[in-house]
Amino acid sequence: MLPMRILLVKTSSLGDVIHNLPVATDIHRQFPQAKLDWCVEESFAAVPRLHPAVGRIIPVAVRRWRKALFKAETWREIGEFRQRVREVDYDLVLDTQGLFKSALLASRANGPLAGYDSESAREPLAARFYDRHFRVARDLHAVERNRMLAAAALDYPVADAVDYGIQAPAIAIDWLPAGPYAVLLSATSRDDKLWPEAHWVALGQALRAQGLGVVLPAGNPQERARAARLAAAIPGALAAPPLRIDALATLLAGARAVVGVDTGLTHLAVALKTPTIALYTATEPGLTGVYGAGIHRNLGGKGQCPAVAAVLAELMAVPG
Repeated sequence: MLPMRILLVKTSSLGDVIHNLPVATDIHRQFPQAKLDWCVEESFAAVPRLHPAVGRIIPVAVRRWRKALFKAETWREIGEFRQRVREVDYDLVLDTQGLFKSALLASRANGPLAGYDSESAREPLAARFYDRHFRVARDLHAVERNRMLAAAALDYPVADAVDYGIQAPAIAIDWLPAGPYAVLLSATSRDDKLWPEAHWVALGQALRAQGLGVVLPAGNPQERARAARLAAAIPGALAAPPLRIDALATLLAGARAVVGVDTGLTHLAVALKTPTIALYTATEPGLTGVYGAGIHRNLGGKGQCPAVAAVLAELMAVPG
């Protein structure tokens, strides 16, 4: 019997893609010979590449295509995606995203399409695309919803603890400080999710007093400006240069601890089993907060602002 071919469809955002990694681990444990492919937004393609059970990556660029629908180049790329996604006959195409856009993309592949039923999907219209529908409770954490859907579609029990199944690549980062360091993830997609800069400065100064280096990654120019301000106010802190996701994984995996706001990189730190404190000020972490088998803690919630003392208390409990 030939190995099963399975296409996982989880395109975005960064945190959602990370939350889908345990599905690849579960399927590989149940069916070691199965071949797993993954359809994902081009900017997040480095995440499934970190998982050794994932083979072929099929990138899409829906976010970019939407901004240039009248350009010939956009339609050429869409045509290339349609051709590539149909190159393989799949035994199962599994859309764990449950959105209209993800279901539409998944329907372009060759193979039976499975997903949430209309009461379980984030967008009920998505269920109309699926050949097989499964009800999954909406009050489960996002990681467990993904796992339960895959288990129902492939008829296996979800018994093992969550395992994201990834390891950071061995990338040399020659600008890192000597000795142990903490990573502070101060940037996020919405201003109401930010933690006050004064809190970051106080936390960074306390970490430096404990002998830890402090590294502040950032992406866009506005985030880099904030990281530079914070680093200037924390003696010896470093504002990291722009890094690809694979290098960020290496940085996070090597840290003594990570403190981050509600952003995908905070979830990546947990997936890499780095002790992590996640800070919530505008959203509730119950169903989408950091989640995994390592040392981690969600602090705050909608309309709340975790205190620096609370963060330090959690960090003091981290071994080593």
